[in-house]
Amino acid sequence: MELLRPEATVLSLGDRVLSFDREGRPYHYFRQGLTYKRALDGTLHLRYREGERRRRRLLGEEAHGVYREILALAEAHLRDRERRKEVLRWTPEALLDPTPYRLAYAWPISILPPDAYLSVVLQATTGCTWNRCAFCSFYQDRAFQKRSPEAFAEHVERVLALLGKGRLLRRGVFLADGNALALSEPLLPLLEVVGRHFPGEPVLGFLDLFTGLKKEASWWARLRVLGLRRVYLGLETGHAPLLALLHKPGHPREALSLVRALKGAGLSVGVILMVGAGGKPYAGAHLRESLRLLAELPLGPEDLVYLSPFQEAPATPYARLGLEPLEDVEAEVGRWREAVRRLGLRAARYDIREFLY
Repeated sequence: MELLRPEATVLSLGDRVLSFDREGRPYHYFRQGLTYKRALDGTLHLRYREGERRRRRLLGEEAHGVYREILALAEAHLRDRERRKEVLRWTPEALLDPTPYRLAYAWPISILPPDAYLSVVLQATTGCTWNRCAFCSFYQDRAFQKRSPEAFAEHVERVLALLGKGRLLRRGVFLADGNALALSEPLLPLLEVVGRHFPGEPVLGFLDLFTGLKKEASWWARLRVLGLRRVYLGLETGHAPLLALLHKPGHPREALSLVRALKGAGLSVGVILMVGAGGKPYAGAHLRESLRLLAELPLGPEDLVYLSPFQEAPATPYARLGLEPLEDVEAEVGRWREAVRRLGLRAARYDIREFLY
């Protein structure tokens, strides 16, 4: 059965389901418990369960073979003339080619919150203003740089060229990289560029506590007028000694005034907490102090508390601390989730390993 949606083409073939964007590129392929996902850079990724959830990137002939299989199924079962033309103009080689992606993005897209996975990512900046968190390895390969309005406008055009009609699958705009909202006045013309190309689309972005505290409350109202709708705050923990261990500036309780300012401007907030950070030595205080802080934050039904299972990255300062990890981080995430929900707040899992753009 073929489903012809304005934003996608879906083929449902019993135990196989294939989805294509309106450029004809596959983006999901479900086959007998296996999930293949294509990223915009052409890489193909496999998700499956083998006791626990497994993830890996397919390389070389393996990826080529899966793309051949997808196209053969489309040729055999896709009947609509327009959609056949969209899909069958592709070859495995063209689907694997990263060149169009690299023309649009100077650097890889490192991470997004789960509710922003289908956003159009625009790199107002590259890198992170702080880039010294003990646990983070996302931006070590790039210096922090901000784009001029002219360079940003050119970048937007290249992103739109990459997406083509695939833009129909996307919702909203995410301002990258790690802390684009750190910009002050230079951010305003960039948001104006976004508004011209994506009128009415919500704008989202990361914010760190230290940077946010340096802004006046009225600043956030200005950004809302220009389209900003949700801010993701990497709080990580409500326990001050653990935050210091993670080498993040500021004190957790400073989030109270920042979140009040964001909410006063009419913005929704995603608060990110890292479950398992600090391992066994910090587990009790991490949960206790984080819940205490959450109970005081002026969060509402439009806001979200993200619980991220902590992933220790090799060769980071955190890894060298040698802290004993929790035996079952997933069980701890469940414990946190129930506790957060008892506070009347929305809680969701945020696994950084699941992200693909």
